Amino acid sequence: MTNPPDSFPRLAGVLHCEDVSLTDLAGQYGTPAYVYSSAGIAGRFEAYSSALAGVPHRVCFAVKANSNIALLNLLAKQGAGFDIVSGGELFRVQAAGAAMSSVVFSGVGKTREEMRLALASDIHSFNCESEAEVALLAEVAREAGKTAAIALRVNPDVDAITHPYISTGLKEHKFGIDIAAVETVYEQVRSHPHLRAIGVSCHIGSQLLSTAPLLEASGRMLALVERLRGRGFAIEHLDLGGGLGVAYRPEERTSSIREFAGYLKERLAGTRLTLLLEPGRSVVAEAGVLLARVLYEKQNGSKRFVILDAGMNDLIRPTLYQAHHEIVPVVERSEAPVVVADIVGPVCETGDFFARNREIPEVHAGDLVAIRTAGAYGFVQASNYNSRRRPCELLVSGARIHLARQRESYEDLIRGEHIV
Repeated sequence: MTNPPDSFPRLAGVLHCEDVSLTDLAGQYGTPAYVYSSAGIAGRFEAYSSALAGVPHRVCFAVKANSNIALLNLLAKQGAGFDIVSGGELFRVQAAGAAMSSVVFSGVGKTREEMRLALASDIHSFNCESEAEVALLAEVAREAGKTAAIALRVNPDVDAITHPYISTGLKEHKFGIDIAAVETVYEQVRSHPHLRAIGVSCHIGSQLLSTAPLLEASGRMLALVERLRGRGFAIEHLDLGGGLGVAYRPEERTSSIREFAGYLKERLAGTRLTLLLEPGRSVVAEAGVLLARVLYEKQNGSKRFVILDAGMNDLIRPTLYQAHHEIVPVVERSEAPVVVADIVGPVCETGDFFARNREIPEVHAGDLVAIRTAGAYGFVQASNYNSRRRPCELLVSGARIHLARQRESYEDLIRGEHIV
């Protein structure tokens, strides 16, 4: 998958988001700032919807990838469902105007309070990940006088071939129920009158550059569906999670949404199943950048540093996952020599970096740079470490700019704190 041509074009040497110059955005809203393309997000979601046409399906955006309510509202208007993993994400999708009947509640550690809130909101279903969770949900549903629709999240023991921190489908991981034991747990569900098993679910990991692990998991899950139906369970949907990767490096090649959906359509033909997919990264990652300004250049012996006003508190992926993000000057200068530098932030940690020994056109203090493919797992993992204010978020649609989140103030940093 690649960026749609109009997401971040370079016009007259200046990087734009759709029709708006990033230099103008920086001048008006300051830096650092997250900048998102409405067309880029909507186009990627539509790619899933159109590719799955002809089979019953629901595309539920994984809110953990980017939870800004302006983006969630944009997707809700596109007809998206939502995959949530906390009561806070439930609150966000409600605030964004989502249909609660399109919400699936995943996650390995749901609390009693979160279950109550979700049942009161009449969400579509719960993806349950343990026998203990099944028992607690049955109790909470009984107290609420509700029947909870559930799918058990199955751990299919498939290697996602991705970073170990975002791999979730092996027996050694905390997620899901071992596929060898799951039929026994489904039988236990029968004893709970306030639970109704309507589906099966799995999610093997994130940032998958090949569809082979997903297809292997789908085969195991379809076989499980047949066994469950043979036991009398009315299984209505198959939830295969998300995980389709994006190209963080120019040379990376990923499976297209259409290719992936085509494989799934073939496998689901004649199964009488509704397919649920929960993409996150593949919808929003390439549609966002982190816009930052160069504060200083620094030379320590043979080592060159470019110090930005953005730091690891704004985008932690390079530090946490050793993730690669392309970093480009906003204003292109044909005469600029290519240099090798560490591109770092102002946080007091040696781990505060965006790139090490990276070739980049020479930039100077005051220049703007764009850290690409930052629309997913960017702001959602931002923090106030070093008492730094979190950046603003901007949603661009054509020539229009929407302030999706204002930059935090110093007063925001201590809101809720009290001196003895």
